[in-house]
Amino acid sequence: MSRLAPVAVLVCALALAACANTVRGVGQDVKSTANAVEDTVN
Repeated sequence: MSRLAPVAVLVCALALAACANTVRGVGQDVKSTANAVEDTVN
């Protein structure tokens, strides 16, 4: 069991890092879309 713990921690850390990148990317996409709509309106 003690051999599995570091692997589980590493997997969890990688999963959280992937989620953070995905959320950041979605935020950038939403911002780009808002800017494009604003430019079209102007």
